[in-house]
Amino acid sequence: MKITVPPRGPEERRRDVLARLERESDIWVASADTDGLPCLVPLWFVWDGQHVWLSTRPTNPTGRNLGTGRRTRLAFADTRDVVLIDGEVTAFTGRDVPAAAAGSFHTKYGWDPREDRAPYSFFRVRPLSVQAWHEQRELPQRHLMRDGAWLV
Repeated sequence: MKITVPPRGPEERRRDVLARLERESDIWVASADTDGLPCLVPLWFVWDGQHVWLSTRPTNPTGRNLGTGRRTRLAFADTRDVVLIDGEVTAFTGRDVPAAAAGSFHTKYGWDPREDRAPYSFFRVRPLSVQAWHEQRELPQRHLMRDGAWLV
């Protein structure tokens, strides 16, 4: 398949990443346990302009891993429009999560994890690095953030 669309510049890719963080419903969440056993699951998420917020049960593998591992990699499902976010995780219980973060799940999905019968934890992911590219033609400039600072 011949690609005729020119590669996007870094500024356009940053805008595209931020737009996807606003509009997408699901994000793939990668974590690992203390033995290094990987876990990859899709979760609903909310973007607050600086952080990605996740919510899952603290007893499932992802909840345990995020609660103890403190690092994660996030990705959107589209393999032709790749976005990878490596981040630092901070865990919150349903009691100590900021109300705005928990409430944003209800606003976006009509669901408040704090009201579920089973307990849910919340995880704030602070992006440390962001990569984004459309196929091979954008690989050379795929790094948009390093060490928590936007490069563009």
